[in-house]
Amino acid sequence: MPIAHQKKRLAQPKTSWQLCLLAIVVGIVASLLIIAFNYTIEMIQLWYLPEVDNYISLTALSRFQLPIIGSLVILILAWLTGYKYARTGIPFVLHRLKTAHGIIPLRNTINQFIGSAVALATGFSVGREGPAVHLGAACSSFIGNYLQLPYNSIRTLCACGIAAGIATSFNTPVAAVVFVMEVILREYKVYMFIPIMLASIVGTLMTNSIYGFSHEYEFLKQIALGVQHYPALVLLGMFLGFLAFLYNRYLVAIIKHSARFHIIPRVLAAAFITGTIAYIVPYAMANITVVDFSLEHQWHLHLLVGLLIAKFVMTICALGLGIPGGTIGPIISIGAIAGTCASVLVLKFIPGDHLASDFALMGMAGFMAATLNAPLAALLTVMELSNQIEIVVPAMIVITSACLSSGQFFKHRSLFIMQLDVQGLSYRKTPIEQSLQKIGVLGILKDNFVFSKEQPNRQTLATIEKQDSSDKPLLIHTKYLDNQQQYYWFTDEISAEEDRIEKSNANAISDTDTPSRHAELIEHHLLPLSSQSTLAEVYVVLVKQRTGAVYIYDKHPDDFIGIITFEQIRLYLLTGKLT
Repeated sequence: MPIAHQKKRLAQPKTSWQLCLLAIVVGIVASLLIIAFNYTIEMIQLWYLPEVDNYISLTALSRFQLPIIGSLVILILAWLTGYKYARTGIPFVLHRLKTAHGIIPLRNTINQFIGSAVALATGFSVGREGPAVHLGAACSSFIGNYLQLPYNSIRTLCACGIAAGIATSFNTPVAAVVFVMEVILREYKVYMFIPIMLASIVGTLMTNSIYGFSHEYEFLKQIALGVQHYPALVLLGMFLGFLAFLYNRYLVAIIKHSARFHIIPRVLAAAFITGTIAYIVPYAMANITVVDFSLEHQWHLHLLVGLLIAKFVMTICALGLGIPGGTIGPIISIGAIAGTCASVLVLKFIPGDHLASDFALMGMAGFMAATLNAPLAALLTVMELSNQIEIVVPAMIVITSACLSSGQFFKHRSLFIMQLDVQGLSYRKTPIEQSLQKIGVLGILKDNFVFSKEQPNRQTLATIEKQDSSDKPLLIHTKYLDNQQQYYWFTDEISAEEDRIEKSNANAISDTDTPSRHAELIEHHLLPLSSQSTLAEVYVVLVKQRTGAVYIYDKHPDDFIGIITFEQIRLYLLTGKLT
């Protein structure tokens, strides 16, 4: 019973010490998994590179061959695990959170871990945040499902695992929390904040203990933008909004038109395109070193434009044709290059120190915000990656103008939502179901019941009710049909909905023809639902008849532990209170 009591606490949409403890455990496991993932990438690269991401040390022919070798490994892995499990990344996690309470299949997770590690190690223009989100959600769902926790708490734990994964990958604890709320969950709930923050803290502590307190873009110089640069920042934001529109549109178009082909020619085509571009522009293969390279050559506008186009094409082709990996890493790089290009033009009119690095940071923030439609997450991500709080005001100017440009002028939405639509992955729930799936059935379970093997009558019900006047017992009749145990709930009361229906029916016939609603006990056949379920599943089962109840079982349908009535759901939707 103690374990059942803890699960009841987890079934309620409240912050509890049980949920916080699980968030810490999930944060540790997710962090270790992400560290193992990053270590795998580094070990693969150090087989053929003198240092991580130093692709320029390879010959041109080797750079062409490397993505092709990586694509063959990815395809072999997809064949071994099953091609239908090749879907990975943030859009897939969003789909599973909405339709499966965050439960992630193991084979998709294997594809994500190994496939993304190979893709990142062999020069494909993909990012680490997609694998971090997927792996963090997967390990959380495995733990929650193994413990048979309520599905609503598993969903919260998935959010905790994602936050821990992002914080571990990028050492950005605040941005990880906001990213989960703004991009993954797409809602802000107070009871989720503390567990997610705890998991993010754990992820940051884990990565600091191994890699230190450094941030990826600390090499960018202290920002020195003045008020005189703000009009140029507005124009930069508008340009980034247009660039984000192009990025999203063509990436989604490639996904849509390539879906008719099998995964083998798609992945090989991505490898050939990546290898060809890498043969000519080797710096486009990495995400961080390309930013450093663009700042070193900030006066060569034609070189920067060529690098921007190469990175742009390489990224949308890799992701659009099915290479496993994330999109945020390349997005940040593309934004930085675009910002550096803009600084070359601005310097012709407005002098300034370190303008190239300043505009690179602004490009990162604006392009990420416009592409993902996540302004706050973009602001905090760039602020933490650069370890500069001074960027807040100028970055907000770029972000607002970029988001307004992409949203108002080009009518485009978040990249992840567009990917879900074009891939046919459902992610929408009705407002009622969204509200109900936050509450586990154990949270409002009626567990005071009495079993009767004989057909109940009014005298049986009256006898049972006298046993406990404070908590009215439920009369449950059991019988076998088709070698299966069946449960029926008997009551002499009708719900408000039944009363409304009865009164409307009574208007159609005379009073003398109206049967007495209390002449016989009302019988409700109880359908089974797992104790992990949420009220959303109860609602779906009962909404057609708008009356009755379901029974909840523990591990087996014969493990009867209580019932939930439609009247309880109706009252919650009307009053917002659990009964």
